[in-house]
Amino acid sequence: MTRTPARTGLLALAATLALTLPACGSDGTTGTASRADDGATSSSTATATGAGGSTDGGTGGGTGGGTASAGPFGEGCAALPADGEGSLAGMADDPVATAASNNPVLITLVQALQAANLVDTFNTTEDITVLAPANPAFEAVPQDRLAALLADTPQLTAVLTHHVIPGRLAPDELAGTHATLNDDEVTVEGSGEEFTIGGDGTLTGTEASVVCGDVQTANATVYVIDGVLAPAGS
Repeated sequence: MTRTPARTGLLALAATLALTLPACGSDGTTGTASRADDGATSSSTATATGAGGSTDGGTGGGTGGGTASAGPFGEGCAALPADGEGSLAGMADDPVATAASNNPVLITLVQALQAANLVDTFNTTEDITVLAPANPAFEAVPQDRLAALLADTPQLTAVLTHHVIPGRLAPDELAGTHATLNDDEVTVEGSGEEFTIGGDGTLTGTEASVVCGDVQTANATVYVIDGVLAPAGS
């Protein structure tokens, strides 16, 4: 199969990208991806609705006595630009794929969405929660496995939609087992400002953590994570 230029660009970026979360904080403009096509109106509210995506069999709550966050939280939030379209304030009025395209922390995710033709899907689906892998999450995937994923559009689509939960989940709703847009489930554990997805649910087999949570965009609540999630059987 001949790889498309978008997939080739993503593989090269994932293999060589020098960005890490701490490094992004000093420059909110360098290396940003081109702005994704908007496809959604600006009338969507950036305020969380509290609509949950938990399945009936889910845990439905945190696994501890942590205090719920009042706004974005996590050490990784310091890596986001302080101002401009990629900042917390700037992302709030754009749909999620467009907001991510302005954020240097999420370059590789945007490239993956473009390769799978999912930009419009992410931008136009209302009221969702996105578990958004940061650049280092893709860098951690073995190169041969990433190459195979990029060469398989249906599988790439399954992986990316596995990161999307219907409904805007506030931090006190995030822990539990939730249905995804891939018609499967993802389980998040934790409470307060500490959330993880077990290693058996990631492409690298190592636990993923939320590094910047409760980030609002026009149609989504975003939790930036440090791993790429894997649907069952991936």
